[in-house]
Amino acid sequence: MLSYRHGFHAGNHADVLKHIVLVALLRSLTRKDKPVMIVDTHAGAGMYSLEQGFAVKNAEFRDGVAALWERSDLPEVVEDYLGLVRAVNADGVLRQYPGSPRIALGALRPQDRLRLFELHSTERQILAEQFAVEGRRVTVTAGDGFTGLKAVLPPPSRRGLALIDPSYELVSDYRAVVTALRDGLQRFATGTYVVWYPLLQRREAIELPERLQRAAGADWLDIALQVNAPSPEGRGLHGSGVFVVNPPWKFSEQMRGIMPWLTRALAQDAVASFRIDGRET
Repeated sequence: MLSYRHGFHAGNHADVLKHIVLVALLRSLTRKDKPVMIVDTHAGAGMYSLEQGFAVKNAEFRDGVAALWERSDLPEVVEDYLGLVRAVNADGVLRQYPGSPRIALGALRPQDRLRLFELHSTERQILAEQFAVEGRRVTVTAGDGFTGLKAVLPPPSRRGLALIDPSYELVSDYRAVVTALRDGLQRFATGTYVVWYPLLQRREAIELPERLQRAAGADWLDIALQVNAPSPEGRGLHGSGVFVVNPPWKFSEQMRGIMPWLTRALAQDAVASFRIDGRET
């Protein structure tokens, strides 16, 4: 995990899906006046250049956020998400991509709080420097977010969202996200939990959605986007999923409304498709 740098993948199709879901959830949670606490277990650097450094190597953003940048037919929630990306690209040119912490901050209000965990020392330093001006509103903590999540739940306001988003470079991450979800629900049963996961041709990735379903019990929604066919060698990311526990009212309806459009917009071949499963009480 300490070698992983999200900059290589910034703004790709997986980021687009994850951040659209995150923005939609935060807009719903912030409709009530009571403060909300957002916890990001694997926060990364917070901002990524798309003109130099890691992102240029594979330019994955070209099949992600860049594919939406000039479109004029954006659904409302996609427009909302893209507005937060445009806010960090004031001249209208796609030069930077905001990570989950910056996306979250853009959707939050002054009374809300953001708790960020990052293990990679370089990423954490960049993150801390960016958010230093926010004072007590944003807390950046060095360390493992799986462990850190236990320490901050439940939030004082009893309203919050936890984004659990490891790199999955380590096989142990697949077990850790299930444990973190189960532990989180024991501490804060009414919280909203968002688990991002990769679509890969490996057993742990294929089995993960079902394991998350068992850990969640009732009230969950599983959204997956496949952008291309798996490679014959079984390598590479052909899509991703976002598993949401305790989704707000009408969130399922909102996602079912935009996923056909998003699939067409990000499709890389004819195999592209989406899936939405859920259990709501």
